[in-house]
Amino acid sequence: MSQALTLARPYARAAFAIAREEGKFAPWSDALAFSARVAADPRVSALLSNPELGRGDAVALLAPEAAGETFGRFLNLLAESHRLQQLPEVAGLFDQMRAEAENVVKATVTSAAELSADELEKIKAALRRRFGRDVEVSTAVDASLIGGAVIDAGDVVIDGSLKGKLSRLQTALAH
Repeated sequence: MSQALTLARPYARAAFAIAREEGKFAPWSDALAFSARVAADPRVSALLSNPELGRGDAVALLAPEAAGETFGRFLNLLAESHRLQQLPEVAGLFDQMRAEAENVVKATVTSAAELSADELEKIKAALRRRFGRDVEVSTAVDASLIGGAVIDAGDVVIDGSLKGKLSRLQTALAH
């Protein structure tokens, strides 16, 4: 596990506990995603490591307008602990915990061409059957796959792409 994830984990757990207590998973997820995007910007990242930047200014820079007071206090805690650079990892871990709590599998379907709504619905239904849970699917297009798709659902990767099949065939023929 990377050091950044190790440092981010207790903060992600704290954010998750607060969001669960408030019953506000979605707003916290959105606020963390916004703050993480801002903190990951190279210009902002350089600014956050500048000792001249006050904690209040850093929090104001990273907090979305719609974020509540509790989220502002959370960002202030991160600033106080010099952990604002870990916001992308905190947001990612938070989303993993949220998906687990909401019994949702997040999957990415990368296909050679744009999928139709019908194709995407069939994939979602198959994934729901396989995992026995709700599925949130995001899509991407990678023409280098030639045909088919690759489904990445956390620990499970299903490579049904033509590129993957050709690679497996080449490996089999080489042995």
